[in-house]
Parts: sequence; structure tokens; C-alpha cells
Amino acid sequence: MTTLTYRTLDGDQAALPAEAVDDFASRLAGRLITPTEADYAPRCQVWNGMVDRHPALIACCQGNQDIVQAIDFARSQRMCLSVRGGGHHIAGNAIAEGGLVIDLSAMRTVHVDPRQRTARVAPGALLGDIDRETQAFGLATPLGINSTTGVAGLCLGGGFGWLTRKHGMTIDNLLSVDMITADGQRHRVSADEDAELFWALRGGGGNFGVVTSFEFRLHPVGPEVYAGLVVYPFDQARRVLHAWRDFTRQAPEELSVWAILREAPPLPFLPEAVHGQRVVVFALMHNGDPANAERDVAPVLAFGEPVGQMLGTQPYAGFQSAFDPLLAPGARNYWKSHDFRDLSDEALDKAMAAAEQLPGPECEVFLAQLGGAMSRVDPTATAYAGRDAQYVMNVHARWQDAAEDDRCRDWARHVFQELAPFATGGGYVNFLTEDEGDRVATAYGVNFARLQAVKRRYDPDNLFRVNLNIPPAPAEVAA
Repeated sequence: MTTLTYRTLDGDQAALPAEAVDDFASRLAGRLITPTEADYAPRCQVWNGMVDRHPALIACCQGNQDIVQAIDFARSQRMCLSVRGGGHHIAGNAIAEGGLVIDLSAMRTVHVDPRQRTARVAPGALLGDIDRETQAFGLATPLGINSTTGVAGLCLGGGFGWLTRKHGMTIDNLLSVDMITADGQRHRVSADEDAELFWALRGGGGNFGVVTSFEFRLHPVGPEVYAGLVVYPFDQARRVLHAWRDFTRQAPEELSVWAILREAPPLPFLPEAVHGQRVVVFALMHNGDPANAERDVAPVLAFGEPVGQMLGTQPYAGFQSAFDPLLAPGARNYWKSHDFRDLSDEALDKAMAAAEQLPGPECEVFLAQLGGAMSRVDPTATAYAGRDAQYVMNVHARWQDAAEDDRCRDWARHVFQELAPFATGGGYVNFLTEDEGDRVATAYGVNFARLQAVKRRYDPDNLFRVNLNIPPAPAEVAA
């Protein structure tokens, strides 16, 4: 093998002799993949098809010692470093251009303790892995809505989904983690052990090291829930969105109803004439007493005159993967997101205007209903600060042809600007794109300076910087 060139932490290029690469490879139980190997290109691909990066090396880790070796190697070479779990983040932070990727995708075990109602989850596990194992015991923890999302990135950024109003965010159900910090040291971190680091990990992203396992609290959920979709024609948008907004202000916490403005996909329960037409879709899940589900959901069917609905009892894990076909990997994606304490009539008008200008059939504006249990946590109790968000909007531009890049991104950015006067000014780091590094400080708000101090303690050289980065506090401030 010839000498490799890699990107340093200083942004320079440096040479890596073949013998150094061979020595590193010999210390791994897993494989070290170089750009000359046949499976290099597939290993560089992530969920967002816009991401086209080429690392110098990919360390396919099989266990904790491989991770230690990879961190030590990157630190010794001052090599740019990234960590790949599910590879699902919109910004593509799993892949360090010209650097070393610590690939955890083979580490996917999930161990459930049904008596204690806990699960110990490896860092490469996907949400579908967790749901499959926990639902064998009728248990679950709050996760996202796409089964191919990695638990590590989801959790470290906060994590919300259908169970959040009843049981809190993913981080609110995190009991402990095992992790390896930038100095190669192992830590067990919880509210009782390294409490300040545990505080930072709950929302602070991958800024502090590599988490090697997560311990989650589980709740009785399912195995069947009442869930589904109610679809209204777009000419009823103002009526049904106002009704939805008013309903969600007082809906029971067992029920989550999200609004999606998009073109109707060819769903079998919709009349063919509706396919490809703009619609308002209400996606919902009720995870409370089944005897109350139909009663609690009934108002959603009365917002207007629906063109179709598919509601009923179904497996919880099945509904968790119901949107996977609309979120399959490989498409080009660009997001812009806002948090809202409430949705005024004018804000809803702006959202509807955005939907009237959709640049493609896969683009959408979705409004997730939050609040409930997550909002009862003090905003300084965890690094995640957006506890006042009753709604999160994601302007989701999604398309296939690179020739449409500018048009689709411009649409998303325009919608973001139009809605900004009505938003909190905060943000959800799991929805921030590569060009939104300037929003990181505002996303963490009052918690940002404290996060910088924790970063200074555990990663003073900012080895873990290929992320929505929190730079270390200056030494004099940290002291």
C-alpha cells in the first residue's frame, strides 16, 4: 500500500506511512478499510445522498478495545475523526472527509431485562433493533419514527417520537452509558457517576467521546397500539390545521398527532384521484388504555371531511417502521427546522403557503406535536434546552436529481425565514444541517457555556469535532 494522505485537526494535509497503517490494522479485531478496497465506497454512503465524502481510513470496530485503539491512533496522528452509528444524521457527520471513521455499525446487540424494565443497547443499534427486542416483552422506550435511525445519534441529540408526550424524550429515559473519552479512558457515566458528563451527554451530541453502550428505562407499551393516518384535501387545510392546533393544546398525553403537508403518495386507502395532490395528513399514535383510544382519536376525524383514513389497532413496532418507505436512504435531503411554543394563525398560514410551493413530490412540511412529559423537565436538567417547544417544524426538502439541489434548498431556506418570527429561536440539533453551525449556541441556549466547560475537561483539543460542534471553553474560563 502506498502512503496515505489525511486531514489533520488543523485542517492541513499530512502523510501516513504504510507501516503505520499496517500497525494500526494489526491492533484491531475488526477490519481497517482503505480507499483501495472493494467495499470502501459502500462504507462511505450514509442516509443523506447529498453527502459525498471520502475518509482516509474506516475502522470497523467489533468491540470497545477497537474503539480505544482507533481513538488513540487518531489522537497520536492529530487525525480528523468521526463516529458512525446509524449514519442517519442529515449533516452527514458520520463521515470525516480525509479522516478516520470509527464505524460502529456492526455493534448492534440489545439486551432486555424485563424484570428491571431496562435495556442495554450497543452503539450501532438501529431503532428497529431496539423495538424488536423490547416488544418481545411488551416494553418500549421513546425513540424516533424511522426504524433505520441509529440510537446513538438520536439519543445524544435528545430524541423524540410517538411516546415522548407520555414518557419523555429518549434522553429522559437514559439511565447510564459506558463510553470512551478522547484520552482513551473508559467511563461508566450516570447520575451518580461522572454526573456532569452525564448531564452533557443528554443532548450534547457526540462532542464528548464515543458511547459504547446505552442503558434505557423501558415502559409497558403495546405490543399493539391504536395508530394510523387521517388525510384531508388541501382545500380544507386552514380549517383542519386550526382545529388540530386547538385540539393539541388540550389532547391527552397518551395521544400524539402530527401534521404533514405534502403531495399524497399512492397509499392504497386513498382514492387514485388524490394521488399526487396536495393534502394534509395527520399521523397519530395512542399509547394509553386501548378502551379510550377511539374516543380520544375521534376529534381528529371531525376536523373536516377526510378523503381517506387508516386507523386501527396494529403492532407498535410495525407503526414505528411505517414511514420507512418515505425515508429510504439514498435520496438527496436538506432540512430546516424551528421550535414553537404555540402556532398562531399567521404561522399556520405561512406553513400552508410553503406547501403550496412544494418543489417536488417528496418534499413536505411536518409539524410534530410535543409537550407533555418532556416539557415538565427543567431546561437546565439536561443539556437539551428546548423544553418549551410544544411543536417542532421540519421543512423537509427531499429529491433525487442533483440538478434540483438549488431549487429545493432555496425553498427550505425561504420557508425557514418566513416562519422565524413565530419560533422560539432555539433548535433541535438532530435536525440541523451542515451549514447551520452558527445555530448550535442558540440551540443550547443557557446550557451552552456549561457544555463548553465539560468539553474543555473531557476533550480539550476538540478531537470530536465532526459534529454539531461545541468548542472547548478557553482554559481561563474553564478554570
